[in-house]
Amino acid sequence: MDTLIPFDYGTLRVVWWVLLGALLIGFAVMDGFDLGVAALLPVVAKTDAERRVVINVVGPVWEGNQVWLITAGGAIFAAWPLLYAASFSGFYLAMMLVLIALILRPVGFKYRSKMEGTRWRNTWDGVLCFSGVVAALVFGVAMGNIILGVPFTFDAESLRPIYEGHFFQLFMPFALLAGVLSVAMLTMHGAVLLAWRTEDPISSRARNWGRLCALLTAALFAAGGFWVAGGVGGHTITSAVDMTGPSDPMLKTVTVQTGAWMANYAKWPLMWIAPALGVAGAVLAALLLTVRANMLAFLASAVSIIGVILTVGFSLFPFIMPSSTNPKAGLTVWDGSSSHLTLWIMVIAVAIFLPIVTVYTGWVYRVMRGKVTNDSVGDTPNSY
Repeated sequence: MDTLIPFDYGTLRVVWWVLLGALLIGFAVMDGFDLGVAALLPVVAKTDAERRVVINVVGPVWEGNQVWLITAGGAIFAAWPLLYAASFSGFYLAMMLVLIALILRPVGFKYRSKMEGTRWRNTWDGVLCFSGVVAALVFGVAMGNIILGVPFTFDAESLRPIYEGHFFQLFMPFALLAGVLSVAMLTMHGAVLLAWRTEDPISSRARNWGRLCALLTAALFAAGGFWVAGGVGGHTITSAVDMTGPSDPMLKTVTVQTGAWMANYAKWPLMWIAPALGVAGAVLAALLLTVRANMLAFLASAVSIIGVILTVGFSLFPFIMPSSTNPKAGLTVWDGSSSHLTLWIMVIAVAIFLPIVTVYTGWVYRVMRGKVTNDSVGDTPNSY
């Protein structure tokens, strides 16, 4: 059967590394502004009418945006089973916290306008804000821990993942910086969307918060880069790499050295484009907000998010989840994937369904284009 597949095993593994990155970028760009808008709700909207406007900017589209996260989880399960097993066991409590936040979000959207009481609506507005901040924070903390290395190993015979850390160990200083960066970045994205899709005074408040969060994103991202270069141990494979070999991470040898995560930038200098986009996109978003070029600011914010995520992927490659307790157990593109046939079948599925989803999403956003105002929200049953 493998002889009928037009791509070799090693190539398909890299293709799925690229696709996984694309799904994570899709989630951060598309659902990220939903989380950012929710986090900003108490500070950009002062009255109930203003809060209804803010919620209705993302209310009609958040469910479709969250499909990117669900798809990424499904892709990890099918294409990277060892990664799925190790990450979901290691980050179990953190992921439960994310799930609680993501479960509360639709409840908040659906129920906050079901009753007229101020206390009732303020409570659900607080729930929405909580869901946006907590989800963004935990996603960033998780990424920070992956850069630091996750305390896990595998049973040598069964490849059963064994997690050797605890919940509070996840919140180390660098991981917390990554978490705050994530909150600032997604809040920036939500703010520029509100500045673009609403009118004053909401738009002006969102513009002010967007500038602040954009500059904070650039500063935190740059600080994190210097920290990685000079104070975080990176992993390097020291044994021969068999790109078409079995998915057994215990067969390689790995060394850990401070600054090793910067090695790929020396090997492939074009990778410097990614961190440059991360910083420049955020700074440009702040400048564009100042001159009220709100739509361009949104695009710049999206570019910044793409640059940040690409920077993490480029820095770690070929690792996708390094181990801090047993470096040789760290998962790489070459030793953590499903079979050759499974990866090929999934590529076919992506080639069929991704264009359909993309076209449908584009059509939905075209229909929902334009500013959201008090008049457009009104008292219609479909508004939030």
